[in-house]
Amino acid sequence: MRSDAVLKDEGMRILSEQLGLVEAERFITLMRREPFDYTQWRQGLYKDVPLNTFLRDAQAYRDRTAK
Repeated sequence: MRSDAVLKDEGMRILSEQLGLVEAERFITLMRREPFDYTQWRQGLYKDVPLNTFLRDAQAYRDRTAK
């Protein structure tokens, strides 16, 4: 398991790579600004992703990060 500092650094790097630095900062601001139900938000996050795609991607992630 990664430390909190490593996880934050990696998360920001990924957001910046995918969204660009300005949009990554905007995303973080949006997430912090509004109170929201994380569980409810998370449940809808992958609703349009077929289960077999989700499982394939999860396996690929596990294979990449397994030590």
